[in-house]
Amino acid sequence: MTETFCIDRPSFDPATGEARFPYRLGALAFTEVLALPAGADERTAQSPSFRKLLDLTAIVLGVSYFKLRAPFAIAAPDIPLTASERAFVIDVYENGMGEFYARNQLARFGRLSLSAPEDAEERKPAPDLPERTLLPIGGGKDSLVSADLLAHTGVAFTPFAVNPKGPILSSIAAIGTEPLYVTRTLDAEMIRLGQQPGFYNGHVPSTAINSMVAALCAVLYGYSQIVLSNERSASEGNVMFDGRETNHQHSKSLGFELLIADVLANATGGALRYFSLLRPYSEARIASLFTQSTKFDSVFSSCNRNFRLTGNDGPLWCGECPKCHFVFLIFAPFMAKDRLLAIFGKNLLAEPANERSFRELAGLAGQKPWECVGEILEAAACFYTLTRHADWHEDAVVRAVKADLFAQYGEEKLQLAMAECLTDSHDHHIPAALAAKVAAYAV
Repeated sequence: MTETFCIDRPSFDPATGEARFPYRLGALAFTEVLALPAGADERTAQSPSFRKLLDLTAIVLGVSYFKLRAPFAIAAPDIPLTASERAFVIDVYENGMGEFYARNQLARFGRLSLSAPEDAEERKPAPDLPERTLLPIGGGKDSLVSADLLAHTGVAFTPFAVNPKGPILSSIAAIGTEPLYVTRTLDAEMIRLGQQPGFYNGHVPSTAINSMVAALCAVLYGYSQIVLSNERSASEGNVMFDGRETNHQHSKSLGFELLIADVLANATGGALRYFSLLRPYSEARIASLFTQSTKFDSVFSSCNRNFRLTGNDGPLWCGECPKCHFVFLIFAPFMAKDRLLAIFGKNLLAEPANERSFRELAGLAGQKPWECVGEILEAAACFYTLTRHADWHEDAVVRAVKADLFAQYGEEKLQLAMAECLTDSHDHHIPAALAAKVAAYAV
């Protein structure tokens, strides 16, 4: 394959808020457009920090166009990169695209080349960013738990979203704070070609993409920190492929968080912080925190049907996908049964047709689904809790998996796993003062 994926220099008009990102793939040309709030300060838009972040955003957004042919050569002829930025780009295009390669059987790990000019200035001058917080909202439970933790620890924040729809809009409405929205318009020809023979399609690291867009907004509109809502479970991979563990949630992992946090800090002279507030927690622990308030019960959803390009005209929860099954499973040990059934509209553990999906989540069949779901042992531990729970132990799926669950893991291992799920980790990147406040509240 001799094609090169070429990332040209992006442009930004502060008066209109329009950023344009041009790409070339062989003879094909594409342009992606971001619409940021209009009327940004022109001097800020011309600052070294914003220019650097705009260039890096162009590279990260490029994965959507690169994947059409997945060539071995990537070129950014007009975008200077430092050594650490090169490592970051290769990580995005290798590990961030790991699921895409695995599902398309493409060997790319360690084989990609990146051509770009050298940037000898490792750290840009620091812009003056006020102490304000940008909180990306995804519409699911996690970012709403972050919103609750920030509110209770006295940290004001602005909800942030790219192309908000469905549960993102309803969740932000329930938060009740003025948001900052960005509209992302993918090139229509890229979308069309992705459905044609001779071109590839598949997963891209959306958290990396949205994080770079958030960083643009942080510098442009004055925010000193971007607070993510990625849990520790996100660091667990799905399968081994091409000699490497691939992870559907790579750009939510702790490893990627540390990498991008360093890149954003260098691009802004240390002025911009990036970390996940939920990194100490398992998915089960986050579920237990969510149950402390009912105000988001009718507005949130993790079901992917809400986030399709074509929209969703059905309920917030389809009840059929691995995301629905996993969220139901981790809520069940902590939430009153009638409340959980009211959220989902039905009892997903009472339907035998769901058994195979639940078995995959708990490591009793197949592989961990290519979804944003928690650790396999965590799911198994939640099942163990349900086998001993008066409200759930008689449900069809719980009864069906019980014997195999005990045979594969043993009671002692499952008990210890559940205790570990509810023990907060110290392996995180949260500023010390905030971490102490959150720990004092989240008991």
